[in-house]
Amino acid sequence: MGKGWAKGLTAATDARVARAAAAHRGKQYVRRTPPELCKWPMAGITTLPLAWSDEMAYIVGLTATDGCLITGRRVINFKSGDRQLVETYLGLLGRKNRVKSHTTRKGGVVCYTQFHDSRLYEWSRSTGLTPRKSLTIGGISVPDEFLMPLARGLLDGDGSIINEVYRADTGRRSDYDWEYLITSFNSGSGKHVKWLRGVLGRVLEIKGSIQETTTSAGNPYFALRYAKAESSILLPLIYPAGAPCLERKRDIWQAYVSRKDPSELK
Repeated sequence: MGKGWAKGLTAATDARVARAAAAHRGKQYVRRTPPELCKWPMAGITTLPLAWSDEMAYIVGLTATDGCLITGRRVINFKSGDRQLVETYLGLLGRKNRVKSHTTRKGGVVCYTQFHDSRLYEWSRSTGLTPRKSLTIGGISVPDEFLMPLARGLLDGDGSIINEVYRADTGRRSDYDWEYLITSFNSGSGKHVKWLRGVLGRVLEIKGSIQETTTSAGNPYFALRYAKAESSILLPLIYPAGAPCLERKRDIWQAYVSRKDPSELK
C-alpha cells in the first residue's frame, strides 16, 4: 500500500490503525532539539515549571474559571473580556501565542488564545481541573501556601469586587453615607464554592455566605460572598504588591484602601 493508505480508517474499523494507536497511547514525547535552536517559527512553548508556585497557582485559578481543557488533542483555551488578562496568562506561561478576538452575540468583544500542550494539560488535570468543568468542578489540590494566588486567579476569572457608596434616605441628615464592599467568587458548581468557602475559612478564619440563583438556561449558579469586614482580611492577601493580576479588579480594592484610615481596615 502506498502513501495515504490509512485515510478514512479508524482504530474501530482497521486492526492496523488500532495497533499503531495502542503503541502510542499514554506516551509523552519530548523534543530532542532545544526550542531556541529550532529553525522554524514556533507559536510558543511553556517555560513555567509544572509544579506548584505562586505563578502556577494563579494560572490554575484562571484556567479553572475562564479556561477550558479541550479533549482530543489536549488543547488549552483561555478567553476573557480583558485582553490584559489573556496577555498576562500567556506571559506567565512563557508562551508567545497570538491573542485573538471575536464578537459575541450581544455585540461585545472577547479575547482568547488556544494552544496544544499535552504536559500542561495533564498536569492541570492532576490538580482537579477537567474538561467540561463548568458545572462539575470540585476542590483543587492546592497546598495552603499557594491558596492566595489560586484565589486571585479564581477572583480575576469569574469573580467580582463591588464597592459602592449610597446616601441613606433618612430625610433628616444629608451627610449620612453607607458604603459597602463585597468580594464574590462565582461558579456554576456548588461543590466548588463549598470547597472554596471551607478552605478559606480554615486558613483565614472567615465565613462568607453562599447564594444560589438560576441562569436563564435553568442551571443553578452559585456566589460565595464576603462582606466588608471579611473582604478587608481577604483582599490584601489576594493582591499583594507586584503580584500579576487583572488590574481592573485590583484597582477597585486599592481605591477603597486609599480612602480609608488604616485603623478602619483592621
